[in-house]
Amino acid sequence: MKQKQEEKYQALLQAAMDIITEKGFEKASVAEIVKKAGVAHGTYYLYFTSKNSIVPAIAEYIFEQQLEDLKEKTDDANDIWTQLKTLIDSTFNITRTYKELIIFCYSGMAFYHSFEKWEEIYFPYYRWLETKLNQAKEKKQIDPNLRTENVVRMIIGVTEQTAENMIFSNPDIDSHTIKAFKEDLFKFIKKALV
Repeated sequence: MKQKQEEKYQALLQAAMDIITEKGFEKASVAEIVKKAGVAHGTYYLYFTSKNSIVPAIAEYIFEQQLEDLKEKTDDANDIWTQLKTLIDSTFNITRTYKELIIFCYSGMAFYHSFEKWEEIYFPYYRWLETKLNQAKEKKQIDPNLRTENVVRMIIGVTEQTAENMIFSNPDIDSHTIKAFKEDLFKFIKKALV
């Protein structure tokens, strides 16, 4: 997208996330979103076909934030264990930061039958981790017989499930408990990989 178009898209996306977090999806309106974004009403429909079509865009934004965070924090990490610890930390942080929006995205994607969009959104994340695992195989850090394309989905799935169970179910969970879960999760994944 051209810079001006990208700015409008990002403004609409951020406005939608703010309003949905504050009011919920059902009470959020396109009129409120465009007003908060500072764009004309018709501009919304240049980027989204309906109010519902913003759901995958929000999910994609969250995953882009996580992948950007992971890449930034693992640039200098040469071993898979540091990278996996970073992945776990990042997943817990993103889950806590975007808790309401993640819950909304799950329900929205399920309701509007957008599961194929999930795979498209996850694809860069899967590829990033698969690359890291393949590098670890070459360095003999993990079992060379693992099918990394399958293991990637398992690692991401168990990590997200653990983070979501802890954060969604326990709003007052203390940092000590979260730290213990992250440590156990890391040990579980490491044991599966060697």
